[in-house]
Amino acid sequence: MSDNGKRVEVRAPMSGVFYRRSGPTEPPYVEVGDQVKKKQILALLETMKVFQKVKSPVEGTILEIIAENEKPLMSDDLMFIIEA
Repeated sequence: MSDNGKRVEVRAPMSGVFYRRSGPTEPPYVEVGDQVKKKQILALLETMKVFQKVKSPVEGTILEIIAENEKPLMSDDLMFIIEA
C-alpha cells in the first residue's frame, strides 16, 4: 500500500447471498488488483429474490475480496478492502 493510501472497508448493507458475477458464465465484476471508480459495481447481494448492487464508495484498487461467491452474509459483514 502506498504511503498516502488509505484502506476502505466495504461492508454488507444487509443480510443476503453474495454474488461476484451477474451470472454463472459471466466474469466477476472485480478481481484483486483491479482499479475501480466510485459507484462502480463490485458485486450483487440477494435478499428474498431481490438483487442489490454493491457499489464502490471510493476510487481505488481492490486489495482483498473477503466474501465468498454464493455464500450468505450478515448485515455489516466485510466484503472488500479497497486502497483509496
